[in-house]
Amino acid sequence: MDAAYLSAFAALAGSAIGGLTSLAASWLTQRVQVNAQQLAHDIGRREELYKEFIEEASRTYADAVEHSETNAGQLVCLYALVSRMRVLSSQFVVEHADLVMRHILDTYRSPNRKIPDVADSLLADTLRGGALDPLRDFSEACRQEFRTQFGPPSAAPDATARRLAWRLTPGSGGHRALKTRR
Repeated sequence: MDAAYLSAFAALAGSAIGGLTSLAASWLTQRVQVNAQQLAHDIGRREELYKEFIEEASRTYADAVEHSETNAGQLVCLYALVSRMRVLSSQFVVEHADLVMRHILDTYRSPNRKIPDVADSLLADTLRGGALDPLRDFSEACRQEFRTQFGPPSAAPDATARRLAWRLTPGSGGHRALKTRR
């Protein structure tokens, strides 16, 4: 084989390998970016859903404390939020949301109380080591879900996704930085 052919073949092979390497690197980069964007989107959707539920449940609970007549509009709104959670969230979070709903319904059934009575109950319960906050367990369940599904590096399937998941976890700093860049 002639030396000119050999050097031309080597140059073409080198160019092909370089092009394939560049293509593979671009594809991998795009894949990681899409996964990171999807993860950020999923986290954002759940955060917004949990925020809406907590706000609506707080309003409904305050209404239930002061009134014995059920506010159907607020309850329907809460049930709609719980149904959305059934689609997006873990069973653990949905169960805690159902417990909040039951607690609110039980509060509607109980005698009406005034704000000073609620404050006294809160103080007494806190001194006993308990918590009157009906949303505490729900909030803890949400936090645990974020940690297990998006948080610790060992929870994600591959090394790149683990690093991205950790960076995008609320409280890690990376999640807020990502939202402000948009």
